[in-house]
Amino acid sequence: MKIGLMNNPAASVPNEIISIGSAHYDFVDLTIEGPQAFDIDTEEILSILKEYRLAVVGHTDPCLPYAYPIEGIREACLHELERCAKIFSALGAGVMNIHPCYACPPGMKRALVDLNIKALGAVVDMADNYGLTVVFENFRAPFDTVSVHERILREVPGLKLHLDFGHANMGKDDAAAFCKRMGPHIAHVHFSDNRASGDHHMPLGVGNVPWRKAVTALKASGYDETITLEVFCDEPTLQFQYLELSRKFLLDLWHS
Repeated sequence: MKIGLMNNPAASVPNEIISIGSAHYDFVDLTIEGPQAFDIDTEEILSILKEYRLAVVGHTDPCLPYAYPIEGIREACLHELERCAKIFSALGAGVMNIHPCYACPPGMKRALVDLNIKALGAVVDMADNYGLTVVFENFRAPFDTVSVHERILREVPGLKLHLDFGHANMGKDDAAAFCKRMGPHIAHVHFSDNRASGDHHMPLGVGNVPWRKAVTALKASGYDETITLEVFCDEPTLQFQYLELSRKFLLDLWHS
């Protein structure tokens, strides 16, 4: 099991990665999004990664309307996702995440899952050209049930599951249900806490995610790969203190 952190896209990417490496994490969950993380100097970042012996997981902009039912918009989004894929591949990543796309005309809301499935095939094929596995993240309805994700992965060959435990705490099916039924398909994991009323990104143990049950279910699924602590804090002097508490709690649960 490897524990990593996501860079804050509102801060300098090199400085963020140096901070993550200095805190002795295993990898960077590199998000490419605004306002400060649109442009990545791959040579500079690769040098920092090597210095701190950090691996990389790719994280894409959650706001891209890549499944919108207008071809020109889908093509523009696919072009941007390919730009990200080139960066992730150059940095040695093997996994690239993508979020559900909720953008569609009001009259097509019932077709949202179908629209995502239609668009995801092209994304998976593109990413494969760069040696990347695309992982699809669970989130709000209709992307909050095991059955929907089973259908998506069945209809999009090569796609894997990115299981966000905080998101599962807000949805219909909890993380334990995802682990039990989709364990072999999990290829990346996010941990953060919340109180089920919103995606609060709190330190582990602060909200009401049942962490003992969750970690037990994840281990029982056979998963032993990357876990991102997606814990955010507006006070920089406390950020890594909250992260260290979360890391220690996770390690204690994992090894108990």
